[in-house]
Amino acid sequence: MFKKKGISLSPSIYFVTALSYMALGLFSTLIIGLIMKTMGGQLSEAGIEQFGQTLITIGDVAISLTGPAIGIAIAYALQAPPLILFSALVVGAFGYEFGPAGSYVATLLAVEIAKLVSKSTKLDILVTPFTTIAVGYASATYIGKYVGLFMTQLGTWIEWGTEQQPVFMGVVVATLMGLALTAPISSAAIALMLGLSGIAAGAATVGCAAQMIGFAVTSYRDNGIGGAIAQGIGTSMLQVGNIVKNPWILLPPTLAGAVLAPIAIYLFELESVAAGAGMGTSGLVGPIVMLETMGFSWHTVIVVAGFLFVGPALLSFAVYQVLTRLNRIRPNDMKIEY
Repeated sequence: MFKKKGISLSPSIYFVTALSYMALGLFSTLIIGLIMKTMGGQLSEAGIEQFGQTLITIGDVAISLTGPAIGIAIAYALQAPPLILFSALVVGAFGYEFGPAGSYVATLLAVEIAKLVSKSTKLDILVTPFTTIAVGYASATYIGKYVGLFMTQLGTWIEWGTEQQPVFMGVVVATLMGLALTAPISSAAIALMLGLSGIAAGAATVGCAAQMIGFAVTSYRDNGIGGAIAQGIGTSMLQVGNIVKNPWILLPPTLAGAVLAPIAIYLFELESVAAGAGMGTSGLVGPIVMLETMGFSWHTVIVVAGFLFVGPALLSFAVYQVLTRLNRIRPNDMKIEY
């Protein structure tokens, strides 16, 4: 029955696929909106006020539609029929009152339950969207609210722990978030659900950037400049298949993030916010958001570039060279199959 209705009850689909598509919804609204607002602000300060204010206005509208975008993205990931897909826009908006986690939970439950009634009656055009929206509202109010509060509280504990023990927690946050970025799960969605900010978000950004820049540099021999760009400003997730074959290739970027993150937050107090914490250097979102958070200056630009680009590249390459000499990493171990 469940398969006929399109309900899979698959943890992989719910916690990997749905989160990955949720991240696309976040990127298309919240993150791109934040980038446009940042650009607009800088242009306004540079004297190009009309264009700058236009970008700020567009950015504000994009950010305001984050909840609906999450709803549509998750429903699409769950292969929802059209009426459920479009109704999920409303559900995502309900859930977003309690944060990204609220939208995730509300949409997931609404879509899967609505599939049970979809196309089961001649009044489908009324019954299906009504069920989707009603279940979504109830799920957001009675479940999503508390999941959102828990995730926010968890993020607060992580931030507090990072402030108390910046070295230890810097290593932990950078490593876990970096691994999440490279794994087939969304570090961006996790960062936003947790609401990371301050130096905890700074450590996460460094860890994620280390994965992307690290793989871009260490796999250059196998993939050339195109592969380096695809991983450096695209995603290190391209290496998942190769990691399964040879886990050693994961060590250089992971070690780079673990070493650099505590230095970055303890000595240089690198900070960011949730929108950039899980993005790394993808689309240059991590660096842009970090610069916006800390304020634009030549000193900040140099420090951010050092910890998000130069440091990960040098340290990852050094570890890679050692592992190559030990024959742990061999030619074509990081070859990307397009």
